[in-house]
Amino acid sequence: MDNLSDALEKLKIASTDSATDSVESCLDCLLKALANNKFMRSPCVEAGLIPPLVQLLNSTDQEVLLQTGRALGNICYDSHSLQAQLISMGVIPTLVRLLGIHSHNTALTEMCLIAFGNLAELESSKEQFASTNIAEELVHLFQKQMEHEKKEMIFEVLAPLAENDVIKLQLVEAGLVECLLEVVAQTVDGEREEDIAQLKTASDLMVLLLLGDESMQKLFEGGKGSVFQRVLSWVPSHNHQLQLAGALAIANFARNDGNCIHMVDTGIVQKLLELLDRHVEEGNVTVQHAALSALRNLAIPVVNKSKMLSAGVADVVLKFLQSEMPPVQFKLLGTLRMLIDTQAEAADHLGTNGKLVERLVEWCEAKDHAGVMGESNRLLSALIRHSKSKEVVRTVIQGGGVKHLVTMATSEHMIMQNEALVALGLIAALDLVAAEKDLVGAGLVSVLHKLLSDERSAPEIKYNSMILICAVMGSEPLHKEVQSLAFINIVSKLRAHENKTVSHQASLTEQRLTAQS
Repeated sequence: MDNLSDALEKLKIASTDSATDSVESCLDCLLKALANNKFMRSPCVEAGLIPPLVQLLNSTDQEVLLQTGRALGNICYDSHSLQAQLISMGVIPTLVRLLGIHSHNTALTEMCLIAFGNLAELESSKEQFASTNIAEELVHLFQKQMEHEKKEMIFEVLAPLAENDVIKLQLVEAGLVECLLEVVAQTVDGEREEDIAQLKTASDLMVLLLLGDESMQKLFEGGKGSVFQRVLSWVPSHNHQLQLAGALAIANFARNDGNCIHMVDTGIVQKLLELLDRHVEEGNVTVQHAALSALRNLAIPVVNKSKMLSAGVADVVLKFLQSEMPPVQFKLLGTLRMLIDTQAEAADHLGTNGKLVERLVEWCEAKDHAGVMGESNRLLSALIRHSKSKEVVRTVIQGGGVKHLVTMATSEHMIMQNEALVALGLIAALDLVAAEKDLVGAGLVSVLHKLLSDERSAPEIKYNSMILICAVMGSEPLHKEVQSLAFINIVSKLRAHENKTVSHQASLTEQRLTAQS
């Protein structure tokens, strides 16, 4: 059939008259035409073939359904705009219903799965999928499959769908987790390529389900859930993929204080430390990264910090100080920063570790890795702020860290600016003489002038900048710079600032500047 308008007419009739005998031959011809010439797709769309084809999905004839699905798939293949058109025409609920009715028909089932795989990539499809019983249908279908290829087809649909939090919970409630655990148990010792592939897909999907707050909490079950316990058993496994998934799962479970406190109290930290110890020398980078992520999250609640420090977390983490992998460096820094927050003794101990400070200063210059550079600066500042120790300040000065803290004060992130200013204030208060040369060389006074002159600077920034000005007045060269830049004019204006803390500090700073002018 060469004439598209003829095909359109026949399909329009067929879509409203299920008794039309020519519908199958018409679809057959259309599929052949599409198979032979990919440029036929646009004429099909322009001729208006999509609406009657969608209508034919209501047919009771399985062969018609199969051919219709294939024709739509062929026409809309690789076109997000046409796929979006199908979604807006309500094709998703129709296909889910067909999957439920014809799950015994292998060809129809595969056609539905291919369609789902394509449509699920579009964000606009997720809401429609969530309003159907797709989770139940896919889990039911998965439970029946024995062949690797068929399971892989279902996995390819599940992965994009599971990115949606509503569908995550639906999949958990439909029993997908039990299916995934079974796949893991069956393939963990397998050496065939398909076993290794299925193990990775199943464990990755498990981790993905745990990214949803509701689905994660449902599986945690107060730390007593059987699924939670099974996933924990993956960490000491000899299989790298399971170690990775287990560590990532713990990191995902550790997303609220209650879960973190329970996990630390039940000895999970020790499992993670043992895992890291196995990966120090030429270890698996993804496992290192995942285990450090889990430790970082677990260290967030205040009550966990001292327990984790006593367990030796800092010492194990420091073993990765020589890592050249930015993702590992980033998590290592974040874990140490979380551990020392409010922990003066630990901050003092780490802050006087010359090798650590030397490495931090080196990473503060890692311009190719903004995350590592930012975390290094923040940890350098945190060591000073939480220890308030002259020895730590000396170690940072000797290691060349002062200039990086001055640069950090110019960050676009207010929290980093503030952390830098507080650390610099402590340096000036505890050992101004030793830091003087570096503060002058880094242009501290000029930076403070800009921060106070900038109307966009937050009240905390203005306050801490004035505190720092007062702190450096004891240094002759810094004092001269303050006088040369006429700070008194800026500060006097800040006496009228709407923030009372800022205005009060402005009065005190003005008095100090006037007295020492």
